[in-house]
Amino acid sequence: MSFVTLGCARNDVDSEELAARLEDAGWQVVAEADQADAVLVNTCGFVEAAKRDSIDALMAAHDTGRKVVAVGCLAERYGDRLARELPEADAVLGFDDYADIGGRLDDVIAGKSLTAHVPRDRRTLLPLTPVERQAVVTSSVDDIGIPGHAGGPRTVRRRLDESPVAPVKLASGCDRRCAFCAIPSFRGAFVSRRPDELLAEAEWLSARGVRELVLVSENSTSYGKDLGDLRALERLLPQLAAVEGISRVRVSYLQPAETRPSLVEAIATTPGVAAYFDLSFQHASEPVLRRMRRFGDRERFLQLLASVRELAPDAGARSNFIVGFPGETKADVAELERFLVDARLDAVGIFGYSDEDGTEAATFDRKVRRDTVDRRVGRITALVEELVAQRAEDRVGEVVEVLVESVEDGVAEGRAAHQAPETDGSTTVRGAGDVQVGDMVRCVVDGSDGVDLLATAVDARTPAAVAG
Repeated sequence: MSFVTLGCARNDVDSEELAARLEDAGWQVVAEADQADAVLVNTCGFVEAAKRDSIDALMAAHDTGRKVVAVGCLAERYGDRLARELPEADAVLGFDDYADIGGRLDDVIAGKSLTAHVPRDRRTLLPLTPVERQAVVTSSVDDIGIPGHAGGPRTVRRRLDESPVAPVKLASGCDRRCAFCAIPSFRGAFVSRRPDELLAEAEWLSARGVRELVLVSENSTSYGKDLGDLRALERLLPQLAAVEGISRVRVSYLQPAETRPSLVEAIATTPGVAAYFDLSFQHASEPVLRRMRRFGDRERFLQLLASVRELAPDAGARSNFIVGFPGETKADVAELERFLVDARLDAVGIFGYSDEDGTEAATFDRKVRRDTVDRRVGRITALVEELVAQRAEDRVGEVVEVLVESVEDGVAEGRAAHQAPETDGSTTVRGAGDVQVGDMVRCVVDGSDGVDLLATAVDARTPAAVAG
């Protein structure tokens, strides 16, 4: 069995959990499709471009001549429809198939025809009150033990790469009702993982060479609300940072309206936690945000960023924005531009609005013409590229801690605290000597190239030294 994983870091975790279950069922996980009997494609179903990428990946897997199995968000969201329209996939499996994924793959190899599920709104599958929800949810880590944790929390996970960085899933699902987003309907209601499970998984990952934990969920600011502790994340962060061998903990997917002062303080000031704020603003014009079923405006968002920088002046900040939402006016776009200029963000994602099946926004009137959306996306993207390049240039002279992710011909490449994996650029380290992957290198930034930084090493620390 080989894997192709698309989409977000939550899918990366899902693939590693599926790999562990498959190995437990007697399957061998291999890196290349030409060595496998089947290819499992973990799809993304978030936006139209991601859906196309998932379809392309399934078709490419079919071209290998191996059995092809579709899992993930696209498979869950469209189920039997995807199976009908994409006969190249030998099976389309939903989230409910994950617990017995080995048995499902056995059936596929045996040539049995598996009936794809009929999609349903997964928010209806759990009681929606926090107390009832926790009473019926079975832990997702229940059948493959971690050495040294007999009788305690267990981890279902098999690493699929040797990166010193790994995502850790804080929770699954989302209880928000943003007008543009279909994720809650196929990911379900918000359910937090227990702190002891997360700590056990952090220890397990550290023992396998991981030095940075990236905490992911649909909405990390909601962590703990269904456990009866709205400040559970603030309590968890220093515990994760104290795990032996872990050099850095990073939090992603923060909802601005829920980013309370105590959480800002915990992220900005806790040793071992990256002063990094992945804030899902989506827009800066209050009328647009209201139609999105979100809260905030330019002034409040700037106040939030100011509160971050008061505690950590060099903190990293990134966000995503939707351009062309129904009803968006020229004045709304101008308000977004003013915010972007003032916000001094390190990384920005710009997406043009398109209708998503089953969302409230798909029913809205006052749709912005596609050519207007495309023109606005181009205009805002050009502005953003200039702004983030300037923000990187402003960091020249800063001292940063770079986690080394690759070393080639004596040149180390990694990321500083304000740079998240894959999305926020990287730092090239000169004069790093004999550092190895996983080392933390103290550097002075002396140049930039777009969002990327160039730096000179001042001091290198091994994970053991960092932990000590």
